[in-house]
Amino acid sequence: MFGYYLRLASLSFRRTPGLTALMVLAMAAGISVCVMSLTLYHAISGNPIWWKSNQLYAVTIDSWSPDEPLNEKRPDLPPAQLTYKDATWVANSSIPKHKVMMFRTGAIVAGGSTGVEPASAITRVTSADFFAAFEVPFKYGSGWSARADEGPEPVIVLSKETNEKFFAGANSVGRTLRWNDREFRVIGVLDDWQPQPKFYDLNNGAFDAPENVYIPLRWGETLELYSYGNTACWKPESLTTYKEFLASECIWVQMWVELPNAAARDRMQAQLDAYWSEQRKLGRFPRPRNNRLTNVDQWLLDQQVVQSDNRVLIGLAFAFLAVCLINTVGLLLAKFLNGAALAGVRRALGASRRALFMQHMVEVGMVAFTGAILGLAFAWLGLRGVRALFATSTVFNKAGIQALAHIDSWSLIFAVLLALLATFVAGFYPAWRIGRISPATYLKTQ
Repeated sequence: MFGYYLRLASLSFRRTPGLTALMVLAMAAGISVCVMSLTLYHAISGNPIWWKSNQLYAVTIDSWSPDEPLNEKRPDLPPAQLTYKDATWVANSSIPKHKVMMFRTGAIVAGGSTGVEPASAITRVTSADFFAAFEVPFKYGSGWSARADEGPEPVIVLSKETNEKFFAGANSVGRTLRWNDREFRVIGVLDDWQPQPKFYDLNNGAFDAPENVYIPLRWGETLELYSYGNTACWKPESLTTYKEFLASECIWVQMWVELPNAAARDRMQAQLDAYWSEQRKLGRFPRPRNNRLTNVDQWLLDQQVVQSDNRVLIGLAFAFLAVCLINTVGLLLAKFLNGAALAGVRRALGASRRALFMQHMVEVGMVAFTGAILGLAFAWLGLRGVRALFATSTVFNKAGIQALAHIDSWSLIFAVLLALLATFVAGFYPAWRIGRISPATYLKTQ
């Protein structure tokens, strides 16, 4: 019967090609706008590590000036970074499963097997837990141990792109690379990893690409490295030496902890509050207590990566789809009633109301399927336009633009589900209505 219904639908399309085209275009327009809006929202506002959102927490302590908050737009929030001494205290806690203390710097990298010229490399100076906490994938090798942090040992992890540049993509584990004229041994090469937004460090752009290379945390002290990110100081202090800088009230270090359950989180919060009280007695922390453990979802909200405007656009997209579906319902009803005579003949020959309903729902399904395919094509063209628009933007890097403007498997699945829903919503009433009219009414039209 299904094949028979398909033939009837094809004949119906041939009888009213203009009306059919209008329905397909209306459904395609609604689906394309929704797919585009949700794809952009998914890229801009998504949580790239959603499965660990309630285990990973950004640690923040309000150590800022008593006269004014650092963030005037959100005075309720503590600064997004810590002082070096506060981050070191958190890193010594035994409560978290993983502790990630880090900052961003730069260097000149040279060597390798390809003969390429030395090049600048954005570097993440971080603790060993970085790779485990953020579930960073490796193509070759692995990260370093906690002991390598303490040394510090001259070991380095390369991004996939850096390994391709200096070692032509080969397994470079065990090879050496010069980082600022110092020999480092490669112990790991990352696989494809482009978290968008780059949740673990939003200071230099939420859609910046991950760093080119990674080295153990203690090299920061050993080589007296300064941050290539934001460094903010409020208190007049003597900062003539690097040691004085580390002991200052300047905030420049990012701190994350992994807490596997609510009990661990409560213990960590209590420990933070106890530390705050102790330091306040010593003359620090002049502002009211504001120690926070913020999970990834809330972190993206607090740092305004996810904004209410984004959600408004999603609402408008679905409102547009609803308008398209309402128009499609009207067109379907007009089309089906226009063919009432043929339906009447089928009813007079013994076809049931259910058979007529199924016949017309198959026809609606063909319209919806065609509309979904065309909608995806429109969405692809629209996202290509978005990519071209942001190609010269300083907000999005190349990786960010690629994540921003492409239809992934998630978008395809959504388009299929949306087409199924649109089929039911748009076709149910017209198909039900055509089956409720008695055969005598149909035949009287002849």
